[in-house]
Amino acid sequence: MKTSDFKAQLERHPHSELCFMLPGGDRIPVHAHITEAGRVDKTFVDCGGTLRKVSAATLQAWVAEDLDHRLPAGKLAGVLEMAAPIFNGDDLDLEVEYEDAFISQFPVTGTSASDDVLYIHLGTKHTDCLARELCAAEEPGGCCGSDGCC
Repeated sequence: MKTSDFKAQLERHPHSELCFMLPGGDRIPVHAHITEAGRVDKTFVDCGGTLRKVSAATLQAWVAEDLDHRLPAGKLAGVLEMAAPIFNGDDLDLEVEYEDAFISQFPVTGTSASDDVLYIHLGTKHTDCLARELCAAEEPGGCCGSDGCC
């Protein structure tokens, strides 16, 4: 989900409580704090030698001992507004960073509203070979298959 679409949903439901839904159906505790809104830029070379750049907006969810803390949608929209200069006018894909035994990043795949709750649906990220055509050209049968030479 793009930052502009997400912010629009927050603004449509400003008084709603937020509920972050993890891919398996569990939820990030409702008293989680959004401690950061930022931009992550990654520049890298893939296994085929191509220089690549990707950018994303991130929200960091942190669970504290403050069980009464609640972040309404409108306040999070305000946080995104404050972070707008960091996004440099780019409408970035949005991810949520959350730690539960280890730190994970989840792409925001959509939202839905019910009563006074705005549900934020989180998906999964996967690794991939970005130079399959080059690997397949260099190795009979393609090295990114079961042989995995990339």
